Amino acid sequence: MVNEKRLLASFIEMVETDSVSGQEAGMRDLLQEKFRQFGWQVREDGAGTLLRGNSGNLLVNVPGNLDLPPLLFSAHMDTVTPGLGVKAIVDEEGFIRSSGDTILGSDDKAAIAALVEVCHVLEENKLLHPPLELLFTVSEEQGLKGAKAFDYKQLKAKTAYVLDAGGEPGVIITQSPCQNEIEYTVYGKAAHAGISPEKGINAIHLLAQALAVMPCGRIDADTTCNFGNIKGGAARNIVADLCKVKGEARSLSREKLDSLTADMKSVFHSEVEKRGGRAEVEVRFLYPEMKLEDNEAVVELAVQAAKHTGLQPQLLSTGGGSDASIINGQGIRCANLGVGMQAVHTCDEHIKVIDLVNDARWVLAIIQLACQQ
Repeated sequence: MVNEKRLLASFIEMVETDSVSGQEAGMRDLLQEKFRQFGWQVREDGAGTLLRGNSGNLLVNVPGNLDLPPLLFSAHMDTVTPGLGVKAIVDEEGFIRSSGDTILGSDDKAAIAALVEVCHVLEENKLLHPPLELLFTVSEEQGLKGAKAFDYKQLKAKTAYVLDAGGEPGVIITQSPCQNEIEYTVYGKAAHAGISPEKGINAIHLLAQALAVMPCGRIDADTTCNFGNIKGGAARNIVADLCKVKGEARSLSREKLDSLTADMKSVFHSEVEKRGGRAEVEVRFLYPEMKLEDNEAVVELAVQAAKHTGLQPQLLSTGGGSDASIINGQGIRCANLGVGMQAVHTCDEHIKVIDLVNDARWVLAIIQLACQQ
């Protein structure tokens, strides 16, 4: 029932529509046009204004023709950079890639294209289905900001699927971490680097010494931390009086996350201050941990649908966050499904055409089996 030619054309149209985080208006307009052709209600919220972007989240209500509990499916409209001017290429081996100087955008437009195709199939085949709620979020790549800004009182669904996981169709993410964003700041003292360096306190040097004794990378099977961005100093001939580094910590365990964050703060303060500098650490909790049991209805439905589609179900844990973390935090049981995207966030990003097709087939199977249950 899935129309591969239509699905592929829709996907290419989407990835070639610019929508880097905060600038999703092009994708918003494209989706509004596609869904209004079905005559369905499409609503945009105020997340764009709140987040200082040019688009809000979109909620599409698909009326059901069976009196059953609704299902929620979600994907994000934004992409990372370099994501402007994407040109998609389908190679002879059945892979879709970018021309090489941008990301492709299968993260997460493979999911969006699959959901649009599912709607075409439901309509043209007059298939029975429950009410569907389709949520397309903004600024996911900037810390799930769109999902956090959404008003979940608008939703009726208690079972949900986000389509935003790596791995081939059949992958079901049942566990993901909580995360802290951490910014470390060192205040030193400026001085002329050639005339009177002894009068200064070099904030860059102090920060480097502190980082050298702090953990970084894989802490244990559940926990990681990283330093990802550093900025400081005014000029090469001035002893730097300010330096900042942005980092993060993640764990499948909230207790481990809290403990690691506290230890890193303590070490940072101690190392900086014993050398005469002043330290500040700002921690922002980004999203909660997610844990679904294998026998939960939301998981079992996805497993059965994968098997029904001829896919191999795989229940996995991940170190990455997704909108599923936020949706679960709202009391909606939500699994994150693999869509087949590979090498995401790089200019080598690619996806198989067959995985696009299987994404749509899997979602259709979830909907059809939900009717039977």
